[in-house]
Amino acid sequence: MEAPGPRPAPALGGPGPLGEFLPPPECPVFEPSWEEFADPFAFIHKIRPIAEQTGICKVRPPPDWQPPFACDVDKLHFTPRIQRLNELEAQTRVKLNFLDQIAKYWELQGSTLKIPHVERKILDLFQLNKLVAEEGGFAVVCKDRKWTKIATKMGFAPGKAVGSHIRGHYERILNPYNLFLSGDSLRMVPTELVEKEFWRLVSTIEEDVTVEYGADIASKEFGSGFPVRDGKVKLSPEEEEYLDSGWNLNNMPVMEQSVLAHITADICGMKLPWLYVGMCFSSFCWHIEDHWSYSINYLHWGEPKTWYGVPGYAAEQLETVMKRLAPELFISQPDLLHQLVTIMNPNTLMTHEVPVYRTNQCAGEFVITFPRAYHSGFNQGFNFAEAVNFCTVDWLPLGRQCVEHYRLLHRYCVFSHDEMICKMASKADVLDVVVASTVQKDMAIMIEDEKALRETVRKLGVIDSERMDFELLPDDERQCVKCKTTCFMSAISCSCKPGLLVCLHHVKELCSCPPYKYKLRYRYTLDDLYPMMNALKLRAESYNEWALNVNEALEAKINKKKSLVSFKALIEESEMKKFPDNDLLRHLRLVTQDAEKCASVAQQLLNGKRQTRYRSGGGKSHNQLTVNELRQFVSQLHALPCVLSQTPLLKDLLNRVEDFQQHSQKLLSEEMPSAAELQDLLDVSFEFDVELPQLAEMRVRLEQAHWLEEVRQACLDPSSLTLDDMRRLIDLGVGLAPYSAVEKAMARLQELLTVSEHWDDKARSLLKARPRHSLNSLATVVKEIEEIPAYLPNGAALKDSVQRARDWLQDVEALQAGGRVPVLDTLIELVTRGRSIPVHLNSLPRLESLVAEVHVWKECAANTFLTENSSYSLLEVLCPRCDIGLLGLKRKQRKLKEPLPSGKKRSPRVESLSDLERALTESRETASAMATLGEARLREMEALQSLRQANEGKLLSPVQDVEMKVCLCQKAPAAPMIQCELCRDAFHTGCVAVPSIAQGPRIWLCPHCRRSEKPPLEKILPLLASLQRIRVRLPEGDALRYMIERTVNWQHRARQLLSSGNLQSVRERAGAGLLCGRWQAAAGQAPEASKLSQPPGPTSFSLPDDWDNRTSYLHSPFSTGRSCIPLHGLSPEVSELLMEAQLLQVSLPEIQELYQTLLAKPSPAQQADRSSPVRPSSEKSDGCRGKRDGVSGLESKLKRRLEREGFSSERWDRGAKMRTPKRKRIKLSHPKDTNSFKLERERSYELVPSADTQSLPSDMSYSGQEDSEDEDAICPAVSCLQPEGDEVDWVQCDGSCNRWFHQVCVGVSPETAEEEDYVCACCAATDAPGRR
Repeated sequence: MEAPGPRPAPALGGPGPLGEFLPPPECPVFEPSWEEFADPFAFIHKIRPIAEQTGICKVRPPPDWQPPFACDVDKLHFTPRIQRLNELEAQTRVKLNFLDQIAKYWELQGSTLKIPHVERKILDLFQLNKLVAEEGGFAVVCKDRKWTKIATKMGFAPGKAVGSHIRGHYERILNPYNLFLSGDSLRMVPTELVEKEFWRLVSTIEEDVTVEYGADIASKEFGSGFPVRDGKVKLSPEEEEYLDSGWNLNNMPVMEQSVLAHITADICGMKLPWLYVGMCFSSFCWHIEDHWSYSINYLHWGEPKTWYGVPGYAAEQLETVMKRLAPELFISQPDLLHQLVTIMNPNTLMTHEVPVYRTNQCAGEFVITFPRAYHSGFNQGFNFAEAVNFCTVDWLPLGRQCVEHYRLLHRYCVFSHDEMICKMASKADVLDVVVASTVQKDMAIMIEDEKALRETVRKLGVIDSERMDFELLPDDERQCVKCKTTCFMSAISCSCKPGLLVCLHHVKELCSCPPYKYKLRYRYTLDDLYPMMNALKLRAESYNEWALNVNEALEAKINKKKSLVSFKALIEESEMKKFPDNDLLRHLRLVTQDAEKCASVAQQLLNGKRQTRYRSGGGKSHNQLTVNELRQFVSQLHALPCVLSQTPLLKDLLNRVEDFQQHSQKLLSEEMPSAAELQDLLDVSFEFDVELPQLAEMRVRLEQAHWLEEVRQACLDPSSLTLDDMRRLIDLGVGLAPYSAVEKAMARLQELLTVSEHWDDKARSLLKARPRHSLNSLATVVKEIEEIPAYLPNGAALKDSVQRARDWLQDVEALQAGGRVPVLDTLIELVTRGRSIPVHLNSLPRLESLVAEVHVWKECAANTFLTENSSYSLLEVLCPRCDIGLLGLKRKQRKLKEPLPSGKKRSPRVESLSDLERALTESRETASAMATLGEARLREMEALQSLRQANEGKLLSPVQDVEMKVCLCQKAPAAPMIQCELCRDAFHTGCVAVPSIAQGPRIWLCPHCRRSEKPPLEKILPLLASLQRIRVRLPEGDALRYMIERTVNWQHRARQLLSSGNLQSVRERAGAGLLCGRWQAAAGQAPEASKLSQPPGPTSFSLPDDWDNRTSYLHSPFSTGRSCIPLHGLSPEVSELLMEAQLLQVSLPEIQELYQTLLAKPSPAQQADRSSPVRPSSEKSDGCRGKRDGVSGLESKLKRRLEREGFSSERWDRGAKMRTPKRKRIKLSHPKDTNSFKLERERSYELVPSADTQSLPSDMSYSGQEDSEDEDAICPAVSCLQPEGDEVDWVQCDGSCNRWFHQVCVGVSPETAEEEDYVCACCAATDAPGRR
């Protein structure tokens, strides 16, 4: 450490022989590595043998060790001495502050600021500094030669070399200050010259230089320059590591290795660092540290500090020289050297053979002084340093020696050495063993000295004694009044002088009282001290026992070696008991580390991880041990001082590696080993973390073997050998090492690939060819491709196309040869399949044309039947209604062709349009389709009859139903209303379109019942004829055929009714039924009909003129002419006939004739005839005659026709028999019977033909087989429907051609053919002029 010299005493001695100072030799300088720097006490212990020979040494930390400066410099104040400050021109506070800073700076440098004069006026330093800064700084102004410019700006006249003077003053006064502010080095004078100047000034009496030195500043008050916890300076995360650094001077004195840590008091300078703020020539005189302890000094920043040191062994020699050269000083002051006020030229000491060493401590460097090493020095400029004391275990003997030395000099002790020893002994179990051993030796000396002193005191007559806790007293109250030693073990007191003590060495110096009045004050008895010393001894001996075990373990023979675990246990014991880190422990650690590394490598070799080491020069590539290196490694394991569990396992590994080498050499000698054997051997090699030279060749041979086996396996199944497989195999083979078997296989593969690619490309071109090739040509190519032993994707596609074409042709042939009319779905499926086959199919265009004709037919039929923007499909219009019922109109139609759940049988009952369409599609023959439609008709009639009765009853009910709902809006009835002729429901005229009054009375159908345009029969027959010509079955065609047959059947029944004369009684009953009831009150209140009008159509034909004037409807709530014939006045047969008339989607003249006959007024003749129960057969109704009059019965007509054609009566009889049709009766059962259908079921509806008869039904069919032997007679109709079946009804033209036509082809029913003459269209056109 250092101490200030406010005014050093004259130097003892002088400079060298020539009066010039000669620098002493340099002390050692150490630059520890990071590993060495980690433990400061271990490093100091390491360098002590060298550094204590010079007394001082310098330590340079690693370059990256740069602790932050954490002192609060604002609390450090210096008062500069500035003469005549009021003479300066600074008028502002800024100038005053600037000049004050300049003055402080130069005073710290040991000089007094004197402001120069230029041109007889004071130089304005503030303005000069500001102008130079504005021009870019001192270097820029000098380079650009701007000093004259600056002088001009400052007001000096140009041309007088003022710029040079200003530059000199700036360079001397202001530039050093600016460099100091910027952090640059201010060293402008070599340290050697400063050193010589210092000793010159010290030795010169004439010159008086006064300096100031800020020394021994307590860090506790101002804060340490090193960072401390809870300090005022905020640290970054990187700087926090310096808080716990051992080189932080706040930590070093109290570290475990420092014995000062056992002193509880905070001793400034020893346990707490001191701060030193130096200036140029401020010095610290020759001295040694308190209690001859170590010291360490760190220069935080600033100019260097020059040190001089004398080793501890020459301390007495230095004291002797000083006493000899200045004896008068030591006579008056025996402890002169401890007062830090004496300085002596090192050259003088060197002249008297005192060894002196020097060093310059720069910022960031440590200087360490060793025990009893005298040192002195001075500062070369402004700097900031920090120092503290510490004591290692080797200092303890010197510490006791120092206390004895202090006793002789009567110098105060800083702390009690005996107290520190006893405190350490009380914690013997946690002491470092080396410390315990040293303390035990020092304590033994202490106990022997104390025992001798107490015995001497006893002999003097001191018999009274008392225990006393000396450590509780302040140090100044337990000092010996004679030698100033701090008492702890014992002391003598006397009652005559209370509060005064003397040590046992100076008993006689206490007072003049006799010794028996004295009292011995003691801290411990001797019996207390021996156990404490024994505890230290046991602690030290535990280390000795441990060291013995370590030596035995390291030197054990092969059969007595200990395990690695035992070695680790010894290291753990040393760490737990805090044994010294000596050579033995370091050797044990090194051996253990080597054994652990060997164990790790051995385990990796056993695990097969192959992560052992990197070869020199490899760096990046990983290599394994060679077999030879493995042998050497096994030998190394056997040579270790400890036993590893992996050693026998590694020996076994070495044996297996050698076996692998032998087996691999044998296998590689074969011409072509199998891949399985090679792979098995390679799998074994994976267990070895060893470099095996055979592996490279084995991998090559394995790749070849795998490739050949893959080629062989691929060729075994040509159907799976694709082009990509061949290309992949060839690519793999190219990368293989040359080998004869590989080259042969490669040639075969390449040839096969070339042929395969050729035929595959050809197949692809054939598939894409336009126009498409014939089946025979493609079949020839397929035959060629099948000969190639490989899978060709395009070839397979071509083969599949050929096979699909053959299958398609077979299906077409089967369809043609089946004798049945093909179904449309079957044709569409065939066309779709045919289009997807890339083969020319001769039949495909014909099928496509046929399907197109069918679609055209469907479009034509839809245009004929469907109304504009109709919501119904064509099939829905043509088929009997399936949605009739009280809730039928509200149900949503299900999707057509709805698939049935799997595993369930199809229900024969058709309940919806989708079911009906499915049944028609799946029916194999027309007969079954007709039967299905017949069943649907019966359900339609039954459901509609129930609906009509329900609606009619609802309207005629005398009981008022407040909840009754009518019309589309489902609201209560309200006049005016209109009634649907078919469903008999009532509708508000404002909700539906009704015919206007101007159109007259008409039959009106509601939107639900009016489903089509109801074209006339002559428009429908050509559709059926064209469908017969197309010869394709589709659900709409079957429905049309059935609808025509149903229409013809209805015509027959209507004509029978019209000719029977039964309508008169029906008309009278209908007229008698007044449609009145609970709505009569509304009569006369009905407003005019809705302005909406229903356009006249087939369903809205005119009725008799007196329809509106019928008394039956005068009081009806309906609009005029908007009610219907009541059902209760009609017979079931007539009701059924009228209902079905509106269900037919065809316009017939018989319908209008029925309504006109039913609703006309009776004539007097008819009223007279009404009494006759039998109508003469010769009388015919106008409705029966139609447009032809005067024609007799059917028999006379047919006979006349036959006679005209020359037929005999026999032939007529024979033909009459043949004309008797064969009927197949179909009985239908329904869950509920209505009265209206009892008659229908009793007579067994004969509309549906049998399975053998697919022609239109006719009671008087005539085949014409008697006239012609040709059974395949051709109907001359323009659109022949070509009816099928065993019985086909024919009719002969009564005109001039006498040709025979299918009745269905010309729209003639069997009844019409029997009763009336038929004239074909051709004869009608030819005979027209004659008829006129």
